[in-house]
Amino acid sequence: MAKKTLKKTLVEQILTKAGITHQAHHFNGLEGQTPDELDRARIFKTLALKGDKTGPIIGVLSIEDHLSEKKLATISGNKKVQMIPQKDLEKTTGYIHGANNPVGIRQRHHFPIYIDDRALDFTSILVSAGEIGRSVQLSAQDLADFVGASFANFRKKGEE
Repeated sequence: MAKKTLKKTLVEQILTKAGITHQAHHFNGLEGQTPDELDRARIFKTLALKGDKTGPIIGVLSIEDHLSEKKLATISGNKKVQMIPQKDLEKTTGYIHGANNPVGIRQRHHFPIYIDDRALDFTSILVSAGEIGRSVQLSAQDLADFVGASFANFRKKGEE
């Protein structure tokens, strides 16, 4: 039986058009469904927050780590940041919870994007491809260059 190929997500299309090497994956990492060969620490979630001075900001952090809002606030030039309420997420980023991704958000908005520096420990990381159950694997540096992101440590202490 032939394997059904899924239509590329908008994020995959954007990366392909930009010539950025990436690989598509089909699993829901947020619900713990990861292929055995993938290190969960390489799967990064895209968090949408609001800073008291800057407005929306995006943090990209391993699903194994916890966000330090205090560190991200300092890094982003805010006194405090907080998660955008789920009910406001789609109207702010254009994506529902679980589908937020730095590539798609950058295409629509120019929110500051920060990638946790742990991403640099890996040859590649996985981020959402803009649809639940779809991910793309690519170099963290390629991702940062493409979306204009900065690397910084905004993990909670004990996860350094």
